[in-house]
Amino acid sequence: MVQFGADPLGGPKGNIGKARRVAQKAVPPDPRLQTLYTLPMPHPNPTPWALPPDVPWPRFLRLLRHPEPPRGWLEAAAELPELMKRPLLLRWIAQHAKAPAHLRSRLLARLPWRALAAVAADAAAHPQARQQATEKLRQQWPTMTTGERRSLAIHAPRHLWSLVWRAPSVTVLAAFLQHPKLGLEALVALIQPPLRPTQAEALATSRWREVGPVAEQVLQALDRSLALPDSGLALGHAAPWIKALEEDARILAASRLVTPALRRLVHPRRLDPE
Repeated sequence: MVQFGADPLGGPKGNIGKARRVAQKAVPPDPRLQTLYTLPMPHPNPTPWALPPDVPWPRFLRLLRHPEPPRGWLEAAAELPELMKRPLLLRWIAQHAKAPAHLRSRLLARLPWRALAAVAADAAAHPQARQQATEKLRQQWPTMTTGERRSLAIHAPRHLWSLVWRAPSVTVLAAFLQHPKLGLEALVALIQPPLRPTQAEALATSRWREVGPVAEQVLQALDRSLALPDSGLALGHAAPWIKALEEDARILAASRLVTPALRRLVHPRRLDPE
């Protein structure tokens, strides 16, 4: 019979713990296990700062957007023959915050207008790259075709808006008036005398044709442009903007006009009492 407090094997209960402690002290620790615990763990995804063909192109394109490339890597990437044939990819090096100034200037001089427009419109690009890209677009604007101007107008950076607004093409202005970043305040600031017929026609068919502040501004610009020589404008250009205003707004707008014929046209007519 086993007594309470006794070892089932016949010895006292306290001898079991003592025997275990003695056995643990007698066995030395395995040095291999200590080595495993002290070795540094490798990085799960080491960044291979190499160039194609040593790295796949998809990974290389991701590395172009890395905020901290090693020194000299961007310069080496810019010299890749495959990259030199793809100027739209060179923009990622030209606009990189870590790109040297001489490399940025050299690459921006080689970029076509589409890549320049992408750099100028990218808020993540280096400020110097955006400024230089905008200036180069301004220099290329006079030699661009109407189609190129139309494609650029809807994505033009803000510093080019005044230049685009003076384009003598209704299609270019129509594209510009669809610019996603063009707001009411900026558009009203652009509508100034002398108002050109192309501007009046593009505005009359745009999404702004029923906006009250735009209508008032167009009427004021038209009022001060009708008397100019070779303006090409007529009273008929005021018709869509008169329709966009309520009666009270028409009375107020007419009080600000100086051309008698236009003032009478804008002011709402009242029937004489019988």
